[in-house]
Amino acid sequence: MTKPVLPKDFLWGFATASYQIEGAPTADGRGPSIWDTFCDRPGKIADGSSGAVACDSYNRTSEDIALLKLTGAKAYRFSISWSRIITLGGRNDPINPAGVAFYKKFVDDLLAEGITPFVTLFHWDLPDELDKRYGGPLNKEEFVADFGHYARTVFEAIPKVKHWITFNEPWCSAILGYNTGLFAPGHTSDRSKSDVGDSSTECWIVGHNLLLAHATAVKIYREEFKAKDRGEIGITLNGDAVYPWDPEDPLDVEAAERKLEFSISWFADPVYFGHYPESMVKQLGDRLPTFTPEEAALVKGSNDFYGMNHYTANYIKHKTGTPPADDFLGNLETLFISKSGECIGPETQSFWLRPNPQGFRNLLNWLSKRYGHPKIYCTENGTSLKGENDLPVEQILEDDFRVEYFRGYIGALAKAVEEDGVNVRAYLAWSLMDNFEWAEGYETRFGVTYVDYKGGQKRFPKKSAKSIGPMFEALIKKE
Repeated sequence: MTKPVLPKDFLWGFATASYQIEGAPTADGRGPSIWDTFCDRPGKIADGSSGAVACDSYNRTSEDIALLKLTGAKAYRFSISWSRIITLGGRNDPINPAGVAFYKKFVDDLLAEGITPFVTLFHWDLPDELDKRYGGPLNKEEFVADFGHYARTVFEAIPKVKHWITFNEPWCSAILGYNTGLFAPGHTSDRSKSDVGDSSTECWIVGHNLLLAHATAVKIYREEFKAKDRGEIGITLNGDAVYPWDPEDPLDVEAAERKLEFSISWFADPVYFGHYPESMVKQLGDRLPTFTPEEAALVKGSNDFYGMNHYTANYIKHKTGTPPADDFLGNLETLFISKSGECIGPETQSFWLRPNPQGFRNLLNWLSKRYGHPKIYCTENGTSLKGENDLPVEQILEDDFRVEYFRGYIGALAKAVEEDGVNVRAYLAWSLMDNFEWAEGYETRFGVTYVDYKGGQKRFPKKSAKSIGPMFEALIKKE
């Protein structure tokens, strides 16, 4: 019998993102985002698709809320499409009242059903006009000012939201958007993929400017809204767990720590300590921007909670010699098999994802120790299934692999809280439903609900949709 170990106000539910589910790309004054433009470029999306229809959630908010009710979810994390709020995106561009009204009503409808909204301001879908106008987050002054204005507009419009997230996974925006070119806007030094980009510098500039935009939005919220709205605000960072490839080799042990610093601490160290990790400064030198004293003071302390997105783990093997100019890992290799031949976890549909629940517990502890025991919200966690998209629907709905993934990870979270004293206060599974999985298109499914893309976007809950609730009900204290 599982005993209750989580606080009675612990929130659990599901997460999604605007471009992945909404569809309706031109409805009610929405302007294009960089993802609309990126999807139009041949070869960028695995199945040649886009988010033009996706789950059609823009037109089906009541269906989505009914789905949340069915699962028993207490919370729902979704993101706002910036170009629905301000069609062109800029601080001097007109605000779009229809876009504002859509999200305002959605929040009201969630609250009416007893579901707590967690709202992300930026989940990668930058207004395309801002990319064209000044290079988006490559331009510090313009981007920070425009994001601040957008954030203020949303805070003002939806005071009932009490949990705000500024940016989702800035690592992905910076590295995949401006180093490897796998994500919009597709910048990279590889001229076979893009005619623009410098992988050795742009990603570090973008990361820096995203941090300053985040901190600016937090300052606006704290100074103008927090006292009356009584909400909280933070940033969500992705990070994979690590194990040394050879635990006996001090260089692999060191490399595993460095991997966490290059992925997580790149953003979290400035937020908690006001500076970048030493390992990054050492490797990147003057390619890593520096904070002025004013900027450091602005960024330091700009989290009311730590937003954690987590899926998988790697074995880490050090490399010798000088890393190439486009290296973003920290001069190391990420592997799924250890020196002794141990496999980190079973294969999934996602090349980067192998389940390893112990890694989740380890990483929760690492974050808690490094950042002074912050309140942690797990804002994404979930898995794809190898070959799921090719199965008959009846088999897709029996997603036992996903159920076991959640059982393992939720169990690891409970142990981190009970036995290790980590302060985790929310868990939002990815995802409420199958959706547009970015560069992988619709071939990869992460949902607890099957979406029939060929049958009018009809939703069918999988076994996992009704499995998470009972797991948490057994773990959350009643008193």
